Amino acid sequence: MIRVIHILFTFGAGKNTMALVHEFENSGNWLFRRRSWLPLIFIAGGLLMMFLGNRQALIFDLRDEMIFLGVSIFGEMLRIFTVGYAPRGTSGRNTVAGQVAEEINTTGIYSIVRHPLYVGNFFMWLGPVLFLKSVWFTVVFGLVYWLYYERIMFAEEQFLRRKFGEAYDKWSEKVKAFIPFRVKFIKPALGFSVRNVLKREYNSFINIFLIFAVLDLFRNYLLWKKLYLTEIWMWLLIGAAGIWLIVRTIHKYTCWLEVEGR
Repeated sequence: MIRVIHILFTFGAGKNTMALVHEFENSGNWLFRRRSWLPLIFIAGGLLMMFLGNRQALIFDLRDEMIFLGVSIFGEMLRIFTVGYAPRGTSGRNTVAGQVAEEINTTGIYSIVRHPLYVGNFFMWLGPVLFLKSVWFTVVFGLVYWLYYERIMFAEEQFLRRKFGEAYDKWSEKVKAFIPFRVKFIKPALGFSVRNVLKREYNSFINIFLIFAVLDLFRNYLLWKKLYLTEIWMWLLIGAAGIWLIVRTIHKYTCWLEVEGR
């Protein structure tokens, strides 16, 4: 829909087209600064879907739910691969104060796709969406996710184009933004840093299991009128929480996760 509106404005607005470019960028920056809580709308929508939809379709199925969890873990693995090779000043280091970039990261997974973290986020959220077993909700999620992150990616790329100019344009001409249609992998410039991954991804890791646990709690209450966690989700959440607590403690009270140049 955004692309349709953009095309209409391009042909019909003439000199006002640049204003739409600024609007896209401003809205992308606005969404980025609120990205920590806006995705909660997906969770609220999912809970509403469970309440209004076919509850019998939600009956616990170990195989299916481990597949859904695997989809989310795949998304986290994409993020881990991205963050593990990323130098300082790249790969999602932007803050609420504004965009940050010390250099263009064009090696590793960035030689395949320009926004690998957002690709990872898509699969991380897709897992819980599949948990609902609703085709139409999955389609709606895909559309909303694309519209949401399209604005954010637009704002980021405007910033990078202004800062790096032709160098960024040449790279972006060769590498697709979200879906890679050709793969020409370039070996990462830096080695993989486990400590950098632990420092930056422990919150994303625990969030996967928290979201599935919330869905499981709500599902069980709707079906059986009892508020409890299915055993497998309870143990997975306990294990994930234990890992999170260990990494969180190390991060907060030591400098072990600090890596020079990361």
